[in-house]
Amino acid sequence: MMRSDVLIAGAGPTGLVLALWLTKLGAKIRIIDKTAEPGTTSRALAVHARTLELYRQLGLADLVVTRGHKVPAVQLWVKGEPQARVSFEEVGAQLTRYSFLQIFPQDEHERLLIATLEGLGVSVERNTELLGYRDEGGRVIARLRGPDGQEERCEAAYIAGCDGVRSIVRETMGTGYPGGTYRHLFYVADVEASGPAIDGELHVDLEEADFLAVFPLAGKGRARLIGTVRDDRADLADTLKFEDVSGRVIENLKIHVEKVNWFSTYHVHHRVTQHFRKGRAFLLGDAAHIHSPAGGQGMNTGIGDAINLAWKLTAVLGRGASDALLDTYENERIAFAQRLVKTTDRVFTLATAEGRIAGLLRTRIAPVAIPTLAKFEAVRDFLFRTVSQIMINYRHCSFNAGEAGDIHGGDRLPWVVAEGTDNYEPLAHIVWQVHVYGRAKPDLAAWCQEHGVPLHVFTWRSEYEEAGILHDTLYLLRPDTYIGLVDRSCSAETLRRYLDARGMRIGSLTRC
Repeated sequence: MMRSDVLIAGAGPTGLVLALWLTKLGAKIRIIDKTAEPGTTSRALAVHARTLELYRQLGLADLVVTRGHKVPAVQLWVKGEPQARVSFEEVGAQLTRYSFLQIFPQDEHERLLIATLEGLGVSVERNTELLGYRDEGGRVIARLRGPDGQEERCEAAYIAGCDGVRSIVRETMGTGYPGGTYRHLFYVADVEASGPAIDGELHVDLEEADFLAVFPLAGKGRARLIGTVRDDRADLADTLKFEDVSGRVIENLKIHVEKVNWFSTYHVHHRVTQHFRKGRAFLLGDAAHIHSPAGGQGMNTGIGDAINLAWKLTAVLGRGASDALLDTYENERIAFAQRLVKTTDRVFTLATAEGRIAGLLRTRIAPVAIPTLAKFEAVRDFLFRTVSQIMINYRHCSFNAGEAGDIHGGDRLPWVVAEGTDNYEPLAHIVWQVHVYGRAKPDLAAWCQEHGVPLHVFTWRSEYEEAGILHDTLYLLRPDTYIGLVDRSCSAETLRRYLDARGMRIGSLTRC
């Protein structure tokens, strides 16, 4: 039988990112997909700041930014007129180098990931379907059906289910998929158009009855329209055409549609499986969680799952880390998924609610309240951190430890550029590393050199203090760039105890 370290079922963005990070870290992977070719429609659009920060690890961030479209602001419309504008650039400029909403359609995104993976010598096996698998304790035996219709068995140390809402891996695990489906029918249309709302910014219509948003795409006059379908038309999902829903687009946002490149209808679900891990099987992306499109969180969350799991799998695969490390994947990611579903559900319900009060909230209160609240720095920071996913932290997980000021183990390291030095530059390497802002003690420097752990010492600047970083404090960065340990004593002994208690052999984990 063919053997691999990890068998990945599903070659959407989540599966491709998992394959990329595992391959980069030296794991032998096999990635399969039952489709004949990558997706040809744009589907998910938003690539958020946190994803772009992590994409720097494989040199993908600049490519996504160059090939996609930066959205600088969102405009809110009421009764056919723009009423308020909120700038992303003003909100996030001090928080991340990616202080914008990046639009990069999923079909183009997948092609970039596939090309990068092929550059590392790995190709997606197309027309290959996972029929089932058996967890034998020390290995996984999977049954596949190949392009020729023949079945084969293959062996892997672990199996990763990135196979979407109808996941075979999840069904085999038996972890369920509790949640529900919103009653509204939605449509999506990629168009070529003109008008005041086709200006490169995000436009949202807050009209009483329906929800409508216009997302800009790269290229002159290209946009994605997303809206609700109500009344009797919602019962005609299979035969509905763009002409059946285009009235509001033309009347409320004054858009002249010249060509429709893609049109589809769909229902929105909100579900989270009960477990992300069972034995040697893991669930990621839509196989593990699905939620409303509010904030464009879905694809980014799946990518976050993949990067969180990748370094942990390679740490265990022949590098001496305890199997207990793999349990932290579910611990860290399921809590975020559950919280995300609740948050997007509230936003989605408000945006699509019917009735006089809901209409007043959208058309009278929101256009005034949102730009007013956005004037307060704390509100701007919170909103941007939430949507961009830079607020995600793993403080609740016991794998992470220590605190100093407002920074805790499990947090994202604050991004700071001081005197031309970007403290995120070293994070482009997928390794454990130590950061000290000020001076590193000799014993710490000696320990890092002995164990081959990169030590980055930054000359102290006031900008670090303003970001919440403390002077002469140790920050141990995990390979996924989250903080594993914060230690005010900046002691090599504290670092050693932290790693020993978690069954980590850090010297072996510095290899890429």
